[in-house]
Amino acid sequence: MVRRELTGARLQGVAIERLSLTNRNGIRLDAISYGGIITSLVVPDRSGAPGDIVLGFDDAARYGDTPLPPYFGAIIGRYANRIARGQFTLDGRTYTLPINDPPNSLHGGVRGFDKRVWLAETRTVPGAETVKFTRVSADGEEGYPGSVELRVSYTLRDSNELVVEYRAITTAPTPINLTQHTYFNLSAGTSGDVLGHELTIAADRFTPVDDTMIPTGACAPVKGTPFDFCDPVPIGARIGADDEQILRAGGYDHNWVLNHTGEGVARAARLRDPSSGRVVEIWTTEPGVQVYTGNKLNGSMVGKGNRPYGKHAGVCLETQHFPDSPNHPQFPSTILRPNEEYRSTSIYRFLVD
Repeated sequence: MVRRELTGARLQGVAIERLSLTNRNGIRLDAISYGGIITSLVVPDRSGAPGDIVLGFDDAARYGDTPLPPYFGAIIGRYANRIARGQFTLDGRTYTLPINDPPNSLHGGVRGFDKRVWLAETRTVPGAETVKFTRVSADGEEGYPGSVELRVSYTLRDSNELVVEYRAITTAPTPINLTQHTYFNLSAGTSGDVLGHELTIAADRFTPVDDTMIPTGACAPVKGTPFDFCDPVPIGARIGADDEQILRAGGYDHNWVLNHTGEGVARAARLRDPSSGRVVEIWTTEPGVQVYTGNKLNGSMVGKGNRPYGKHAGVCLETQHFPDSPNHPQFPSTILRPNEEYRSTSIYRFLVD
């Protein structure tokens, strides 16, 4: 059975719940009703020793008072990633969004889905436990049109898979782009950064950005650049390269154009920690994955176990549509219209080698 308990934290005047999912192989996921945040993900290493492989805080209240939101473990929306200058035009009307990452709007605005309280339901079936988060994003919330009904579920299977499913319907045309913003460190805190983690991305192209981190509109080949992860490469191998794109971001904070086309899930990325043997494979229905290497973490934020999180302490692998798509008609569309349903699935498979 899924375990439910109050965290003792009250955020936005609401008591926050913790939901705990476990499987028969010793994997445990904890999430809270604030932001749908995954606060802990315990996975055994190659010797069977359990370890928490995600960044975050021990105290649930900390997720509500962080001055510079790192978005640890949260559901991101209504639009994951950046929208240029906080503006887009839809059906002839221009909409203005909050500028919270000057000069752009980032991750849904000042109070995106990561800073909202969600309702939680749980379910247990043979071989799997699920928590389903729901809420309604009101028409005009953070400047976005349409009232949107949302459902995001986390299912932990005995097959060592975490399935994240997103569903949404709207009353008016609106951009929507949801993702999960967990920071992975597969060493479970034994290494202060992820530079030694080996990353593979199933993508021959990425979307270069301008000096404000907005895509230029091009899809550039990764071959011969620091963005080539077609074969396993340590994250730190080229993160310090004298490359304009790397310098702009202070590391990696870019969208890769996944090779797969068509419906259904396909492999997007593989992350491996040689020291612990832990591996996570990510499969998705989405056309892109944003890789963010914690470039803005600087040691001033103290996380679990009283550990300061320094630069590159974790890596996010955010399955999603492309940044600023409402302003780039050549990108896959992110517009949801009435009588349609937004559907997205990502699967995280946990292995050891």
